[in-house]
Amino acid sequence: MIETVRRSVPGGGANDRPAASGRSQSAPVLVERASRPPKLSLREVSVTYAANSNGQLAALSGINLEVRAGEFLCIVGPSGCGKSTLLHLAAGLQRQTSGEVLFEGAAVEGPGTDRILIFQELGLFPWLTVAHNVEFGMKMKGVPKPERERRVREYLRLVHLEQFKDSYTHQLSGGMRQRVALARALAIEPEVLLMDEPFAALDAQTRDLLHDELERLWEETGSTVVFVTHNVREAVRLGDRVVLLTFRPGRVKHEYSIDLPRPRQLEDVEVAARARAILNDLREEMNKSLRDRL
Repeated sequence: MIETVRRSVPGGGANDRPAASGRSQSAPVLVERASRPPKLSLREVSVTYAANSNGQLAALSGINLEVRAGEFLCIVGPSGCGKSTLLHLAAGLQRQTSGEVLFEGAAVEGPGTDRILIFQELGLFPWLTVAHNVEFGMKMKGVPKPERERRVREYLRLVHLEQFKDSYTHQLSGGMRQRVALARALAIEPEVLLMDEPFAALDAQTRDLLHDELERLWEETGSTVVFVTHNVREAVRLGDRVVLLTFRPGRVKHEYSIDLPRPRQLEDVEVAARARAILNDLREEMNKSLRDRL
């Protein structure tokens, strides 16, 4: 079920705010994006693991989800609901027990450079410089050296790290390392960027800055983004659409269309109001999670 979360907020709603020049996103833009063919599809997808005492644990059950080309989709849900598992399926790192996972209508049979997953741990190589970390995926893909060098320059410029190209990752801050990981992923020029709570370990100030960076990069590259987070306000801040999963086994409980103009900030009144509405639904699932642990 898709809902557009609307609330009357003191002081005016999203339509009362001036749009940022060149970056506002109106409802017609979202409608146009929603009319595009799906880039990624999950059809009746379930995942079951073997558990102790010869039992089984259902992680996902009957997931039906489509991600449109160029969409920024955020996924939220209680711990243990299968959010990361869903990303692993889309990346081709894991097989579903039943159902179909499709990329542009073809079955996902394994990993591919058209779908890149960024983990919380980032996976940067400490023995390589920033430039060589960004180059690594392209080298494995067989991109010619002149083109690799061009893309390294381009994507380090996009994440504002040109002057650190010869530095090593231990010489960078957490936020800078996150930007290196973004540049490395984008340099492969994937069609879908899968992000598993990439900003969870960062301080609030750095996270806010990276929200701006990620939104700008998404707009400039036209990539499709699937972003998993525990932070509902972060999901509303970034997403065109927010999907809420139930507690285990994870199912799609609600889908929320976020038609607020861009750029947004976490402190925006309307962002907070919409996040509050989603959080009310999420609390029901969190309570189920707590009861399961007692």
